[in-house]
Amino acid sequence: MQGASRGALVESRRTLQGVLDSGTDWSRLSDDLFAVTSVLDGSATLRRAFADPTRDAESKRVLARRLFDGKVTPAAIAVLSAVTAQRWSSERDLSDAVELLAVETQVAMAVAGRRADDVEEQLFRFERTVAGTPALREALADPQAPVESKAQLIERLLYGKVHPETGRLIHQAVTAGRGRKLSSTLEEYLAVAAERRDQLSAVVTVAAPLTAEQQSRLTAALGRTYGRAVLLKVVLDPEVVGGIRVQVGDEVVDGTIVTKLDAARRHFGA
Repeated sequence: MQGASRGALVESRRTLQGVLDSGTDWSRLSDDLFAVTSVLDGSATLRRAFADPTRDAESKRVLARRLFDGKVTPAAIAVLSAVTAQRWSSERDLSDAVELLAVETQVAMAVAGRRADDVEEQLFRFERTVAGTPALREALADPQAPVESKAQLIERLLYGKVHPETGRLIHQAVTAGRGRKLSSTLEEYLAVAAERRDQLSAVVTVAAPLTAEQQSRLTAALGRTYGRAVLLKVVLDPEVVGGIRVQVGDEVVDGTIVTKLDAARRHFGA
């Protein structure tokens, strides 16, 4: 998000935190916000009404209550009212914000249950599994396949293997991708988790598993470099031969042997 939407999201998050602190049912709140996102996605007229900068906040709150009272919890209506009271750069940013707040609520549940690291790891591993399994990728991306069949496939794959927050987020990403690729949706969810926890994620590609000591040393070194906690996501790739490749956001440090060999070949072939 850019411009006014960035500040609007910050204010909306403050309201979300207040609602979370009020003792409401976090799981229900997340489900309700996902449902509201779906309604907004399906109605351009409603998005325009809520994002219209010429309408006052009170009229938008009245509209939210009229449309959603009895269908979602008062907590969800309070969050939606806060979102619509802000000034957004685009209608899409407003509906995106509601989705992000739903994701953030799931992350808050994982943090409270001391499962946040696991949830991030499970989301990352699922995305890698889909990317590396053409048949699965095609089944989940098939626009002709019923949503129910995709949901059942996910249930069979994940049952008993992941935390509830992981399963809920993957279910949402698969069944309501909002026009995005599954990988893009999961990356967005992982970014929300990292920001919520004030933590960076580092994708580490190596040819062989790192020892616990190596992971600890690398985590500490990256933490010193970036001044924040860092969660490692280790990817095994025999094709790198040796060395290590580290990606943090858009920054990449590639010290793999295959890369060095490629560089040498380019140098001597020039």
